[in-house]
Amino acid sequence: MLVIAAPGQGAQKPGFLTPWLEDPAFADRLGWLSAVSSMDLVHYGTEADAETIRDTAVAQPLLVAAGLLAALELFPHPADAFDRIGAVAGHSVGELTAATGAGVITAEQAMVLVRERGKAMASAAAVSATGMTAVLGGDRDQVLAKLEAHQLVAANDNGPGQIVAAGTQEQLAALAEDPPEKARLSPLSVAGAFHTEHMAPAVDVLAGFAKSVSTHDPRTPIVSNRDGQVVHDGRDVLRRIVSQVRHPVRWDLCMDAMLDLGVTGFLEMPPAGTLTGIAKRAMKGVETFALKTPDQLDEARAFADLHGVASPIDAAPTWRMLVAPAKGTFKQEPDLREGGLIDPERSIGSVANRRDETPVRAPYGGTIVEWLVEDGDLVSPGQPLIRLHPEGVNA
Repeated sequence: MLVIAAPGQGAQKPGFLTPWLEDPAFADRLGWLSAVSSMDLVHYGTEADAETIRDTAVAQPLLVAAGLLAALELFPHPADAFDRIGAVAGHSVGELTAATGAGVITAEQAMVLVRERGKAMASAAAVSATGMTAVLGGDRDQVLAKLEAHQLVAANDNGPGQIVAAGTQEQLAALAEDPPEKARLSPLSVAGAFHTEHMAPAVDVLAGFAKSVSTHDPRTPIVSNRDGQVVHDGRDVLRRIVSQVRHPVRWDLCMDAMLDLGVTGFLEMPPAGTLTGIAKRAMKGVETFALKTPDQLDEARAFADLHGVASPIDAAPTWRMLVAPAKGTFKQEPDLREGGLIDPERSIGSVANRRDETPVRAPYGGTIVEWLVEDGDLVSPGQPLIRLHPEGVNA
């Protein structure tokens, strides 16, 4: 099973788009996204220096545009992707890339949202002196305890041996003076404490723009940064992307979900390398591919063919299917029978595991066509639970 992943801020490097722009079609598309975002992404991806593209307001649109256009090069006919990709995910701002690839929002909507996201996060970061520091190695519990002692947030949990602390510069300085045992600290070249309460003003700004964005349910399962759950409702995908700005990125849980889904191949969009590096350490036995330059495209397509299986989501159903958000035991709500009606937002049950219990709701309601599991069944993330014929909704 193939997972496509999009990296987050910090992955960009000066000139990384130069070889891609040798393709006139890529250059034309990047020019279009530049117009949509009101930014010269061609300049930023080829000529701008490291300090310029470090700017949050520049880095985020540049990364999303690069991922979207490289995906079109990998799968020139987007429908081909759904015959290969089992799931998608993105780290932080990469979730916008993933949501667009899955058909939740359009490329133009993504570019407007990421432009405003980057500007709003840069403004929030300018309010006070904050930052982020990678904590590499050490015992996980001891690292988390030390962060709590210094009132820092584990803003990125990227799996074994890599947690990113975020907070004020004073708090980070105190951590540097009193680090966790056997851990190495590496300050990050970012403008603020992303994915913490310091970003609350940016959430408010982004939520305002999101109100005008129309969504579609994803055509490929999306693994969410919030909790590693598989999300199957387009509105929920957008809500999570907005709120994630102030919440920690749980990439560790995303990788756990990918393993539960049965991933065998992990392909990272440009500028690739960061997420494949993490995957090699945390997902033993999973083959990885870091797509960095266009001369790798044929090899990347072969990788996708080798690992790809069709998305379990029907592209044009006459019904809607609800899927399990996580691995666990399915607990069915009583008195829900095939042929019966359920109201919008009605819970059909929950999936319980050792970590938590997650309700499963029917966003649109409708008639129960078929139960695909029974009460007490063990389910995996993305597994179909029930088929519904929506009431008053074009399926």
